[in-house]
Amino acid sequence: AILIDSSTVNYLTSRNLATMVPSNASIIDAPVSGGITAAAAGTLTFMCGGKESAFKRAEAVLKLMGINVFHCGSDDGMGQITKICNNLILGISMGAVSEGMNLGIKLGMDPQKLADIVNVSSGRCWSSDQYNPCPGVTLLDDKGQPKGIPSKNNYQGGFVVDLMRKDLDLALNAAKNKDIQANTPLGSAVSQLYDMIAQRGYGNKDFGFMYQFIKGTENLGEDTKSYGA
Repeated sequence: AILIDSSTVNYLTSRNLATMVPSNASIIDAPVSGGITAAAAGTLTFMCGGKESAFKRAEAVLKLMGINVFHCGSDDGMGQITKICNNLILGISMGAVSEGMNLGIKLGMDPQKLADIVNVSSGRCWSSDQYNPCPGVTLLDDKGQPKGIPSKNNYQGGFVVDLMRKDLDLALNAAKNKDIQANTPLGSAVSQLYDMIAQRGYGNKDFGFMYQFIKGTENLGEDTKSYGA
C-alpha cells in the first residue's frame, strides 16, 4: 500500500507521520500547486518528498491529475518544504505586482497597457501574467479567450487569503527554527499585510485582493458595486 498525502502542512508533521506508517506500506508527501483552475483541467503540479521507490509507485497516479510531478528529495517532508518556499515567493510577488499596478495607474497608466508591458519585461511573474490582481487587466488563455481569474469575479474563488496566511506562517516558522535561522524580511512584511486583510473580514477573498487593500478600496460595498481597476 502507498499513502499519498497532498495536504500542505509543517514538514516536520510529514516526517512524524512517516514514522507511523507500517512496514508493509509507503508514504510520500505530495502537496499541490495550481489552484482550482489547474485541478479542473488536470494540470496541477505535485511536489513530492519520500523514498524514490514510493515516488515511482505514486507517479502514475499523480500524472492523472497533474502535468508536472516532481520528486523533491528522498527525505520525508521535502515536498512540503518545496511548497512553502513556492508560496512564500508567491505571496511576496503578489504584493509586488499589486503595489506596482496601483502606482502605475495612479500615475496615469492604463492598467491593461501597463500589464502588457510588464508581462514582456523584467517585472514579469506568475502573479502578473497568469493571475493579475487588477480588475482592469484582461489575460487571455491559449485560445485567445479571456481568463476567468478571481480579480474579474470580485475576488471570489481561487486561493483565499486565509490559506495564503497559513502557508506563509508555515514558511516563516520553518525559517525561525533554531537550526535553520533563515532571514525572511519580505515574507514577514507581506504576511503582516495578509493578516491585516483577514482582520478586516476578507480572509475568504482570493489572495489577489491584496491589490484592493493596497489601493485602499477594500471596503467598497460589494452588494452594489464591483471592484474596479
